[in-house]
Amino acid sequence: MSAERIVRIVAGFFILLSLALGAEASPLFVNQNFLWFTAFVGANLFQSGFTRICPLDNILAKSGIKGGSC
Repeated sequence: MSAERIVRIVAGFFILLSLALGAEASPLFVNQNFLWFTAFVGANLFQSGFTRICPLDNILAKSGIKGGSC
């Protein structure tokens, strides 16, 4: 599996998880502050689209997984 695919899977999982934990209508609701994590992941995806700098992509490259950047 390529690094780009892993980044997309992890980002999607984090967004869905933080929404489930932060939205009051969710049965998994814990606290609204989890929505800040959703905003962080979204902002990171947004900036990586312009700068091609992605922390997870750098971590995956150091662990030996080859692929394109975010």
